[in-house]
Amino acid sequence: MRTALREARRGLGLTSPNPAVGAVLTAGEKIIGRAFHERAGGPHAEIKCLEQVAGPLPKDATLYVTLEPCSTAGQTGPCTDAIVRAGVGTVVVGAIDVNPRHNGRGIATLRKAGIEVRSGVLSEECSDLNESFNKWILTGQPFVIAKCGMSLDGRLTRPPHEPRWITNARARRDAQVLRSEVDAILVGAETVRADNPRLTVRGITDANQPWRVVLTRSGSLPDGARLFRDRFKEKTIVYRKKSLPSVLRDLGKKRVTSVLIEGGGSILGQALDSGLVDKVQIYLGSIFTGGPIIAFGGRGASSTKTAVRLTRLSYAKFGDDVRVIGYPVYESANAAE
Repeated sequence: MRTALREARRGLGLTSPNPAVGAVLTAGEKIIGRAFHERAGGPHAEIKCLEQVAGPLPKDATLYVTLEPCSTAGQTGPCTDAIVRAGVGTVVVGAIDVNPRHNGRGIATLRKAGIEVRSGVLSEECSDLNESFNKWILTGQPFVIAKCGMSLDGRLTRPPHEPRWITNARARRDAQVLRSEVDAILVGAETVRADNPRLTVRGITDANQPWRVVLTRSGSLPDGARLFRDRFKEKTIVYRKKSLPSVLRDLGKKRVTSVLIEGGGSILGQALDSGLVDKVQIYLGSIFTGGPIIAFGGRGASSTKTAVRLTRLSYAKFGDDVRVIGYPVYESANAAE
């Protein structure tokens, strides 16, 4: 299953609005097939994996798959039918598909056909792999990640006339990986005016370019901004006088399953204050800048007890910089505790 997870991660950012899925086929102790879902509308991981074996499968063939095989026809046929036809003896499933159309049906179909099915193997890791898809398919709204690079004193900027970067090249490279895995990158108009960002994925081979989303109250944006001039200009959406919740709802209707909020500080603060952020990914540069822009410039907590806290924390070092990932727990949940 860990090998199947590694396969599935190869599809992150490429399969939306489908989930990322990996599959591994074994005979005894030997792997005889491995594959991942590469794009929406393309063959699923299970099918690609089975196609790697010529002729009848060995009697002890076991298929490991990170997500419950689909049991209904969409752009492709049901994977359960192909698994039954191939003569697979055992299927090991990581996570159950939360999609109401599939939830548990694939496993039931395989068992009815006489196939041994074991489920829940590395289920948390397999489920986390598709956290964006899981939220979108259940709520119709995208999974929201708040990301920024900030100084140790919580600033997004350095003093005037200083180099713009707060974090080092290794941390910025990791942030590009994150960009390559989302459907859209969202910023406020002030970020466009001040930084003229590209919001493109750089240095990642074969990555899809996410939508670039700009929120503006006045509609006054520089005509020469890169977002409106480069080769991805058709992938830029401007929302004027729209609230952040309404923008996220509209993006969900456009089949955007994940949104990366990159700034500025007021948008990040507003998203956190409104309880819209599902995940935080912060890169801490090892400097104090005293810059004018606070990373999360929201209204703040009324008390320590009701402050937003992060759970499921993880950390990584990139030279002297540190990446912090966590999942917010909001005031109502804190109060209940």
